[in-house]
Amino acid sequence: MKNHIAKKLNELQATAICGNDITSSCLYVSALTIGYAGQYAWISLLIVAFVLLLFRKIYGEVVGALPLNGGAYNVLLNTSTKKIASFAAILTVLSYMTTAVISATEAMHYLHTIFDGLNILIAAAVVLVLFTMLAIIGIGESATVAVCIFVIHLVTLILLVVFSVFFVLNNGLNTFNLNWELPLNSNGILYTLFLGFSAAMLGISGFESSANFVEEQRAGVFPKTLRNMWAIVSFFNPVIALLLIAIIPIARLGEHKESLLSYMGHATGGEWLSWLISIDAVLVLCGAVLTSFVGVSGLLKRMTLDRILPNYFLKENKRGSSYRIIVSFLVLCLSVMAVTKGRLESLAGVYTFSFLAVMALFGIGNLLLKIKRRKLPRPEKARGIAVVVAIAFIIIGFAGNILLNKTAFYTFINYLVPAALFVLIMLNRSMLIQTMVDILEYFYEPVRRFAIISNRYLRKLQHKIHSQEFVFFTKGDDVAILNKVMQYVQNNETTRRLKIVNVHHEGNSNEELKKDLEVLDRAYPEIHIEFIELIGIFGPDLIDKLSKEWAIPKNFMFIASPGDKFSYRVSELGGVRLIM
Repeated sequence: MKNHIAKKLNELQATAICGNDITSSCLYVSALTIGYAGQYAWISLLIVAFVLLLFRKIYGEVVGALPLNGGAYNVLLNTSTKKIASFAAILTVLSYMTTAVISATEAMHYLHTIFDGLNILIAAAVVLVLFTMLAIIGIGESATVAVCIFVIHLVTLILLVVFSVFFVLNNGLNTFNLNWELPLNSNGILYTLFLGFSAAMLGISGFESSANFVEEQRAGVFPKTLRNMWAIVSFFNPVIALLLIAIIPIARLGEHKESLLSYMGHATGGEWLSWLISIDAVLVLCGAVLTSFVGVSGLLKRMTLDRILPNYFLKENKRGSSYRIIVSFLVLCLSVMAVTKGRLESLAGVYTFSFLAVMALFGIGNLLLKIKRRKLPRPEKARGIAVVVAIAFIIIGFAGNILLNKTAFYTFINYLVPAALFVLIMLNRSMLIQTMVDILEYFYEPVRRFAIISNRYLRKLQHKIHSQEFVFFTKGDDVAILNKVMQYVQNNETTRRLKIVNVHHEGNSNEELKKDLEVLDRAYPEIHIEFIELIGIFGPDLIDKLSKEWAIPKNFMFIASPGDKFSYRVSELGGVRLIM
């Protein structure tokens, strides 16, 4: 039995694995939110931090009561039906898939600013393959890499904030005042905050990751990962947005939206800080790729154990990694990247709507847990009203993102439908197999009945043909002549029964003939030889009598070539055949 106890993750390792995903949002969410909420972006980000605070309790209660891998899938599996739980799992896998592809591609976009001429798609594929190998090696080694990336990222963000604060202190608030006086959206401040909030919800993607590998964490670590992730994004996202408004005119933000923090670092700390942020962006986005592999591995393994996926995926290597799941996920990511050709806008919808739906379903799972499993012990509880409010915020964010990008929503549906059909087929595979068996039997039964009847008829026909008796009249010929007769019958007639008839005068002996026929009977086992002795005179009358008595047509009777002393012509024998 493999010992996995040594591979349990401590607080820093677990926080780093899921934290790299959620904190990578600092690189783009501030610029994205400012694009919709302008100078009020930091308020939208604070509202998101409040929503995340509500979800801390929601996740803490659910995972505390059901400390198993799977996240939303796990809670819905224990409180609703397998189909609903599987739907949540599909959304989670789609979220991880797009996270991995987008993060790898975005990381290579940042690297491209340093190394001009880099093929982004090929480089992104290499990143996916490298982190596949790392995930296969084991979660312990993956955590070590994740911790290094996470620490570098936090140090980089702290340096950016510190240098930005000094820049504002030295240069005053003129830019901030200029930005603050910009006119509002014509629909008012609430609508502006609504759009900003919807865009800012991207900043919490990855918060659900920790629940998908909770079994690999030490006891008591999970709620700490939630606290740490909440604290980091609740501080850095609003603060960076506020500093951006104080340092860079909003009108110029669009020119640098692809690498806004790098531009901010160049403005406040110089070229070295800009380079550091670009390198950090590459690392932390690659860390988000690792989060996807670790999270999806825990989720799909749990689904396989629940017989939603084939047992093929349960095979583990010596380090306890489900390498078949990891490799399959890599193939899925590469195929998606090939189909979309790395176009981020094609994947953004899947990414955004998937994780928002997962968050909403997790909240619904919490409510079901309260109703159906109220006696189940749990270390903490989220108040029902808080859960409803949190779900309402997620629904608002979901609706807002549809409003912001309807095309992205349709792309999400295009990916969701085939994935849902696949899992639906797996869940109902027994019924589908039985249906196919019934259909085949329905169409096969008439054919089978026809085949049986035809087979029976043909066998009877064949038996009738083979049972037709033939007659050979012999004068007491030697064995050589009789052997030629047997060869002729075997090669030319479809029969298995031959009467050899000798018509002789009383007192004649056929002992030698009988011995010869015994030899021939052994030589031709497929033909049954019946020897008949008759006393009388061979001629047309006898042939006619025997034909009627035995019901054998005269043309099925043979004789050898008669000699000169034979009393009748062949034509007088009524159709008896000469065979030699």
